[in-house]
Amino acid sequence: MIIKNIFDPVVVDALIDRINNLTPDTRPQWGKMTADQVLAHLNVSYIMTYESTIPKPNWLMQLVLKTVVKQKVVGPTPYGRSTPTAPAFKMAGTKDFNEEKLKLVAYLQRVAQDGAQKFDGRSSHSFGPLTTAEWNNMFYKHLDHHLTQFGV
Repeated sequence: MIIKNIFDPVVVDALIDRINNLTPDTRPQWGKMTADQVLAHLNVSYIMTYESTIPKPNWLMQLVLKTVVKQKVVGPTPYGRSTPTAPAFKMAGTKDFNEEKLKLVAYLQRVAQDGAQKFDGRSSHSFGPLTTAEWNNMFYKHLDHHLTQFGV
């Protein structure tokens, strides 16, 4: 897997094209989430980055996340098909497909507009300060994983 630059507007446009190929009826090639749920799931990363509506983990959980999970999330290795999902990312019930899609597109455009420099050393919700490369890896490979899951 080549991890593309999420801060590049051309890459963001290509991701948005992929998102626009999703429909409410698109079925996953693996996993249990529906298309509306995956869009809501993908939005969680950006909600954690830009909003304060999801509580941060306590100090003990942050320690566990930094020592056990961080490298899997921000490193270059792609996610496997059966990668566990953190509780905040689990989706149940029906979501508004169009609303979730619009939110995701807006978040991607915001990341590109903010640019890499705004993320260098920025503290993440769960892992503390990250490099620009770590932010890029985390954002891009999560999107690519789930868009591939849905065949787009």
